[in-house]
Amino acid sequence: MSWKASLSRHLPVVRFFGCPKSPASRGVIGWYSKNYEELKMLNPTMPLLLRCSDNAMPAITTELSFNTSHLLKYMLQKNKFQNTDGSINEERTAAAKKFLGYLSDPQLKKEYEVSRWNSPGFDPQRPFLEDDQPDWKTDPKISKDLSRYIEIHDELESTWNTITSGPDNEFTRAENGLLMCQRVDLWCAGEAEVEAALKHLLNLGKECNDLVPETPEYITEFYPGASDL
Repeated sequence: MSWKASLSRHLPVVRFFGCPKSPASRGVIGWYSKNYEELKMLNPTMPLLLRCSDNAMPAITTELSFNTSHLLKYMLQKNKFQNTDGSINEERTAAAKKFLGYLSDPQLKKEYEVSRWNSPGFDPQRPFLEDDQPDWKTDPKISKDLSRYIEIHDELESTWNTITSGPDNEFTRAENGLLMCQRVDLWCAGEAEVEAALKHLLNLGKECNDLVPETPEYITEFYPGASDL
């Protein structure tokens, strides 16, 4: 299958930007004009948008469903956990690896989810619980029933606070940096570079997006046809 036919399976939308008067945008606009009909035929329900305005930076953008795991891996790969002098902060780096270990441990995640309901009639994640019942952890029965939940929750909360405790809005700047991966600037790029950029976004979509519905392995519902057939 052509890679172009798989665009709508992994990307919800693709937007092309360029300036119709600028030679720097010829690659983007030219590639879009030559390939639009084929792309639309292969992806009829996918928006393929061209946005033109004066002095626009030529680029391609899409939408990627990044999660916490993607963000932490990005921060580790790009060495975003730094001290004020530019050296790597070992404490936050270790905390990020520890949190990733939790995210990849289905048994621990299941234990955390199941232990949440160990106290009948009480939900520790109920909205506004801390406002309505701020001392619920001091209740002997609840604290006993939810001992394992509280243990896991407090450990995760402590680890997360360590991860987000970096100086100079380190965590927020990393989030913004990851979001910029949804965009590829193509100043003075040729048509070959535009196609390579779109393939790059497609590969990211395969990693981050889940747009393909999972079909059952066997028929779960059966409706008889018309009786006269």
